[in-house]
Amino acid sequence: MDKVHVIYGSTTGMTAALAERLAEDFGTRAINVAGADVAALEAEALLLGSSTWGCGELQDDWYGGLDLLGNVDLTGKKVAVFGCGDSVGFPDTFCDALAILAEKAVERGAELIGRLPGAAFPDVSSRCLQDGRLVGLAVDELNDPGGTAARLAAFEDAVRKDLA
Repeated sequence: MDKVHVIYGSTTGMTAALAERLAEDFGTRAINVAGADVAALEAEALLLGSSTWGCGELQDDWYGGLDLLGNVDLTGKKVAVFGCGDSVGFPDTFCDALAILAEKAVERGAELIGRLPGAAFPDVSSRCLQDGRLVGLAVDELNDPGGTAARLAAFEDAVRKDLA
């Protein structure tokens, strides 16, 4: 069984770019959720990525992906989430898609890993922020593109530590 699989849904390409970078850094491949099947979930850890749309909604391809997640037992798997959103235009729903994915994974038995401090987004009050921590890697390429590299590095470090 593979160590890590990166599964993502992306409309504009920002989350796809994050997924490709994560896959490269973890020595695996990025799998578009639009073409994913149960075999995509066969890894010790899953990194699930989605951009957030509208008022806190998943990227469209993830609706089928949620059905896929809902039909498997993730007990014993470690799951981290990542994605893009707009923290200025939508501070109350910023990266809510990450929370949706995290909640579904935990509901199916997974252990959530890769949580990060929420201080980087002080004006955010979304579901992505729980107990002062982000549920995963949340980036805002529209309003804070300069913060992405440091957040990505912190996320990768947290995931590696949680997988050790």
